[in-house]
Amino acid sequence: MSIERSYDFVIIGAGIIGLTIAKNLKEKYPKSKIAIIEKEREIGFHSSGRNSGVLHAGFYYTSDSLKAKFTKEGCLYWQKYCEENDLQINKCGKVVVCKSEKDIESLLELKKRGDKNNVPLKVIDEKELKDYEPNAKTYEKALWSPLTATVNPMEILTHLKESLEKSGIDFFFNTPYENKIDENSIKAGEYIFNFKRIINAAGLYADKIAKDFGFSEDYVIIPFKGIYLEYTGNDKPVKTNIYPVPNIKNPFLGVHYTIKVDGTIKIGPTAIPAFWRENYKGLERFKLNEFLQIITWEAILFITNSFEFRSLALEEMKKYNKIYLIEQAVNMVKNIDKSKFNKWGKPGIRAQLLNIRTKELVQDFVVEGNKTSIHILNAVSPAFTASYPFTKWVVENYIN
Repeated sequence: MSIERSYDFVIIGAGIIGLTIAKNLKEKYPKSKIAIIEKEREIGFHSSGRNSGVLHAGFYYTSDSLKAKFTKEGCLYWQKYCEENDLQINKCGKVVVCKSEKDIESLLELKKRGDKNNVPLKVIDEKELKDYEPNAKTYEKALWSPLTATVNPMEILTHLKESLEKSGIDFFFNTPYENKIDENSIKAGEYIFNFKRIINAAGLYADKIAKDFGFSEDYVIIPFKGIYLEYTGNDKPVKTNIYPVPNIKNPFLGVHYTIKVDGTIKIGPTAIPAFWRENYKGLERFKLNEFLQIITWEAILFITNSFEFRSLALEEMKKYNKIYLIEQAVNMVKNIDKSKFNKWGKPGIRAQLLNIRTKELVQDFVVEGNKTSIHILNAVSPAFTASYPFTKWVVENYIN
């Protein structure tokens, strides 16, 4: 016998998007009854808790995108949030370096985008680079981003959860969404939830849940596995995030150096096509139906080589080889002890939306919905950074 619960708002997913949706709803509708349901036993079990911790400055994205609209604002918001609540933050900045002459055009394009998005950036030469990161090397030019910082994602999530609970928001863990009953009720775990509005922030499963409500008709989530390799030496040969100039045609930023809040150096991530949605390790969480759907789409993309998927997949698969992954990183610095990169971090899965009509990866955030259900379908990097202003926009535009 299911237990019935009634709320004004039910949110599916206790990652950063679900939590900031709840925060924005409570700020706009302080008297509302809000529940967050989560299939796992805790917050941030998937993408949010496995996030790199980088607060992005907002210069990778074209000015007409939601990412451009919210990334800088989100970066400043979380920096202030950490400072006000005594949470860890490392304002280490970031340099973007060129590997060859062909990167310079893309580097200057990033500077143009940053200018349009009002992001502080400085183009520097090889000599100036040593003033920002003495160990980094570049071809002729580099880009300095003073706003970029790193945080501890789980620390932010935990603090958010505690503050939301104090404001009266109910959490239901081990409560997986099962099915839609009607427009204003769902079955989840041992409960039936009745609601005025439901917000789907289910990450890796957002597309599947959206389909129950008549949305996500043009989309399917294709998972990509990201793995980092940590430097275990006591020395600190790199103090600033170092990124290569990316291929701006796809949403991945390439192997780079991230400096964690405690100063630990890590390199990565990979962007390896995964074979099911929670394909973290071995055969854990294997689901045959997911495997068949995803492998079919990946085969189609591989054969057609849409958005250069074939070359991307082949290149990324090489990064399972630790030596190859390390070589990608050491090319960006003058000196580092390769042997000290010997600790694998916790893998993460990027819930990347694919448009099945165009066979292209969707670059921007995507939201669909109506008067009773809202579905956040593509909340990929820099979603953690942009989460608070982005979900404020969702509340203002989809709930009234």
